[in-house]
Amino acid sequence: MPDSTYKVIELIGTSKTSWEDAAKKAVEKAAEHLRELRVAEVVEQDIVISDGKVEAYRTKVKLSFKYEGH
Repeated sequence: MPDSTYKVIELIGTSKTSWEDAAKKAVEKAAEHLRELRVAEVVEQDIVISDGKVEAYRTKVKLSFKYEGH
């Protein structure tokens, strides 16, 4: 593997069904705009509660991709 540099960003995905689906949505949305995605690390999970019921699952991920500069 040649020497490379990677950039890391944080994204939050949301889902009405699960934390896994929320993470998947965040990664898939990023893939529409970024090239050479490498690793997604789940760093936080929480839920949104409304009137005592779960309204949404949220998953924060750190996502790395190859940095190519300008």
